[in-house]
Amino acid sequence: MTTLSEAVLGGGTPEELLRAPVPQSYRAAHLSVEDTDIFLGVQDKDVRKSLRVGDVPMPELAPDEVLIAVMASAVNYNTVWSAMFEPLPTFKFLKQFARQGGWAARHDQPYHVVGSDCAGVVVRTGSGVRRWNVGDHVVVSPIQVDDQEPATHGDGMLGEEQRAWGFETNFGALADYTVARASQLIPKPAHLSWEEAAVNPLCAGTAYRMLVGRNGARLKQGDVVLVWGAAGGLGGYAVQFAKNGGATPVGIVSSPEKAAAARALGCDIVIDRNEFGLRGDPSGDPAEVVAIGKRLGSLIRERAGRDPDIVFEHVGRATFGVSLFVAARGGVVVTCGSSSGYQHVYDNRYLWMRLKRVIGSHAANMREQFECGDLISSGRIRPTMSAVYPLTEIGEAARLVQTNGHLGKVAVLCQAPRAGLGVTNPELRARLGADQLAPLMNLAGGGQ
Repeated sequence: MTTLSEAVLGGGTPEELLRAPVPQSYRAAHLSVEDTDIFLGVQDKDVRKSLRVGDVPMPELAPDEVLIAVMASAVNYNTVWSAMFEPLPTFKFLKQFARQGGWAARHDQPYHVVGSDCAGVVVRTGSGVRRWNVGDHVVVSPIQVDDQEPATHGDGMLGEEQRAWGFETNFGALADYTVARASQLIPKPAHLSWEEAAVNPLCAGTAYRMLVGRNGARLKQGDVVLVWGAAGGLGGYAVQFAKNGGATPVGIVSSPEKAAAARALGCDIVIDRNEFGLRGDPSGDPAEVVAIGKRLGSLIRERAGRDPDIVFEHVGRATFGVSLFVAARGGVVVTCGSSSGYQHVYDNRYLWMRLKRVIGSHAANMREQFECGDLISSGRIRPTMSAVYPLTEIGEAARLVQTNGHLGKVAVLCQAPRAGLGVTNPELRARLGADQLAPLMNLAGGGQ
């Protein structure tokens, strides 16, 4: 009998996919509850030591869920945090979720299948799924919401029970199969390969909400947008949204290689951190923060003509005080994270006396994800993929991100046997220029 994976890889019809039995277990990158203390007292928390690849039991499908054959996934910082067991072991998130009872109880397991980006094929649907069918090619929003919460219907990100899928939930995407709610599904861009499509949802959706969506900075034509980490996963999409929206992106990078990457994504103005003397964490010295801010502000005014209307902030403690200082009078600092530390120090006078605003942003709601997906599907926004690894080498892929040795996003092939598969609109791909769809691949050498 044909296995389900064989039917998927053979391009089986929906009928053929339904005839193939669902396996009782599947291959997955996962963490073990036994390992949660392995990094106690260890300075270098090498994620290659905690990320395991092996079989886990196939979960039962809830009525509002789909089972997806994962063709490709990607590494995000939440994968790295999970594998470091920081800021706390994710098994605590799984236990908290399981306390809801019912279908949520399945998530409390001694293993945690991680991964929050996915491109794949729907192979089963729950009894309550109406808008999606077996055989559909999809990508997955990395946020799972509770549609019975009132706040969710105003903005899905405001619900108390919204969770980061594959981080605060189990059965994530770095695996041959994954479980997602039907309310997370988005049509896969037809001109992209599996891995090109997989790298987008988490970072692109987050950047879209921060800059373009009605819940963020509401970028407009002519704005000057300062983007920290312009060659990274988040920053690479921020540069593109700014450019696509008629704004001027000013990218901050840390090396000539990353400067070239930012320019490849459309960043006309690129500033190296060394040009204004940002090294380490200056937040403990207010005078140093102001001095750095003055040097950076001078460079921005010299090259862009004025102070930035919007600062795209996700670095955190090491940059937040500078971000607040350099933002224009009446400008906006929009933040979605704090990779260098959560406790921010800044001079509040520059906030209140110059009428600046700080906006907190987290991921994206489904409307924002669909709007972002439309831009990707039309070719206006390109994947920031720079490397591709097989699932068997997830440890090396995550280590590359952990040590900041990557550009953009790192893709992971799951069931896809090789890169370049999954394109269903070759005409659009040819019209857009296949060699231009993932501009960071050539710069980075393509990974594995």
